[in-house]
Amino acid sequence: MKWDVVVIGAGAAGMMCAAVAGQRGRRVLVLESSKAPGEKIRISGGGRCNFTNLGASPTQFLSANPHFCISALSRYTQQAFIALVTRHRIGWHEKTLGQLFCDGSAGQIVDMLLDEMAKAGVQLRLKAKVQYVEKTPDGFTIQTDDGSVLECAALVVATGGKSIPKMGATDFGYRLAQQFDVPVTDTWPALVPLTFDEELLDRLESLAGVAAPARVICGKTGFDEALLFTHRGLSGPAILQISSYWREGKEIAVNLLPGGDALEVLRAARQANGKQAASTFLATLLPRRLAKVIAGTDDGALGGFSDARLKALAARIGDWRITPSGTEGYRIAEVTLGGVDTNALDSKTMQARKVPGLYFIGEVVDVTGWLGGYNFQWAWSSGWVAGQSV
Repeated sequence: MKWDVVVIGAGAAGMMCAAVAGQRGRRVLVLESSKAPGEKIRISGGGRCNFTNLGASPTQFLSANPHFCISALSRYTQQAFIALVTRHRIGWHEKTLGQLFCDGSAGQIVDMLLDEMAKAGVQLRLKAKVQYVEKTPDGFTIQTDDGSVLECAALVVATGGKSIPKMGATDFGYRLAQQFDVPVTDTWPALVPLTFDEELLDRLESLAGVAAPARVICGKTGFDEALLFTHRGLSGPAILQISSYWREGKEIAVNLLPGGDALEVLRAARQANGKQAASTFLATLLPRRLAKVIAGTDDGALGGFSDARLKALAARIGDWRITPSGTEGYRIAEVTLGGVDTNALDSKTMQARKVPGLYFIGEVVDVTGWLGGYNFQWAWSSGWVAGQSV
């Protein structure tokens, strides 16, 4: 069976690419190893799909080559995808920080992409695992696990990363890249909770379930969002964001009074009501359980605190240093950091420079966005530019 284009992977990037290529008159087949398309889309955003971000720009993406994503993001913007969603009469709303969500189910986005593919004559084959791929003078030969042998002029790899293996995620895309001598950078779970060692867990066990606004910093990068204490460490948006920058052995700094000066606040409280216990005052700023842990054994009336004691307490509030022991790993990581080396790809087409007809798009590529709809926008943008080229 001969095709102009075969896309491996019916996720966000793969379906976008297939629809665009089909609209250009290409004969397109999409192969998906799972029993349903767009499974990550369906579970995203609490089932409502944070499908893009109004502020999406190259500055919110991590890559060994930070300039690589500029072309795709500028050629197919968040406004272009919003227009597509609007044409399909899918209601949406903005949450914090420019994040856009469906009013209804995330399944609406999947249905929209399936509809776009169907109108473009794209064929979708589910539960079709690729066994091997070979290069031919005219393109590629692909064999699936049911014995089918397919031929195509262009092959698009949209198989995602290693994150959430229970949903079928594998390293297939990386192995395929290496088969054709396309380099792959080191990979790392990203947008993932951080874990603590046993000693720190014992100290903080009473905080499981406590959430608070915070500024979390690793190196020179910081995020102002909520954090959440868990039975294994820290989660919440601020932690998921910083996890993309954290590596083993590094510490993170947590400011539990973002936008305020903890020392000045404590000094004012000492002067206003010196008889008040430190933990009692802290409970006016922080969740009560967290205030008790921050005060620790160094509690007592604020009036009895020397400047040195007050500075130490302020540091625990505004510059709390923690060295996580690790992350929760690919098991629940939202995305994979790293991937197919962008230096080996053409940023305007997503084609491998040394393998004509071979394309890599979406999460399998070494481009990773922040939390908040950015990774979906990369999927739409990279899929669109590849669809325009295949």
